[in-house]
Amino acid sequence: MAIKDLNVVVWSKQGCSYCAEVKQYLNEKGITYKDIDVTDHDDRRDILEVKYGVRHVPVVEIGQENQYEAITEIGVQYIEEALKNR
Repeated sequence: MAIKDLNVVVWSKQGCSYCAEVKQYLNEKGITYKDIDVTDHDDRRDILEVKYGVRHVPVVEIGQENQYEAITEIGVQYIEEALKNR
């Protein structure tokens, strides 16, 4: 499966340097993504807590259709690893 066929979702907040780093990395790689901003939206953090047991961002979801892998660790290297395995 080509990277361009993947759906990528970045859960982020304003002013988050780690979130900006993730988005910059994806932009540099030409990977399109949907950004879900959790700033002032605790209900969105509630979704993260239910799905992955975390309330922090960034969280990056990578997948296709209904099969997603979530990267909850901080650091671009974890995203690189997940993309390499695709």
